[in-house]
Amino acid sequence: MQNLSALIIGLLFGVGLLLSGMTDPAKVTGFLDFAGLWNPSLAFVMTGAIGVGLIGFTVAKKKSVSCLGEPFHLPKTTVIDPRLVIGSAVFGIGWGLAGICPGPALVGLGAGIMEALWFVLSMVVGMGVYQLVVLRKGLS
Repeated sequence: MQNLSALIIGLLFGVGLLLSGMTDPAKVTGFLDFAGLWNPSLAFVMTGAIGVGLIGFTVAKKKSVSCLGEPFHLPKTTVIDPRLVIGSAVFGIGWGLAGICPGPALVGLGAGIMEALWFVLSMVVGMGVYQLVVLRKGLS
């Protein structure tokens, strides 16, 4: 049942990304282009996502298990450390340059969008470098 739920929720998320246009790098870069033809539609998608997330996390904090009986694994730390700041900056710069982030990239890959293929390949290489450099050297 848990795998079926994950599949249905993942498909719903992917369809939402496709319908909202978030798999289109031009839409994302249009949102970030304040000096040119600014496209505010991403702000509405983000506002909706924040609202849904706020409701979900508020409910989750009051419960110890999910609707399927699985325990919640919410973050326990609220520390903002250099790794978090640097990781966030790298993510933001990559998102701004490519106009795509991991979720929409995987959906775009499934939809046959070629830009997503290059992004996902680069993402996998980046994760491999992280494994080699940070985790194996004990820097985490």
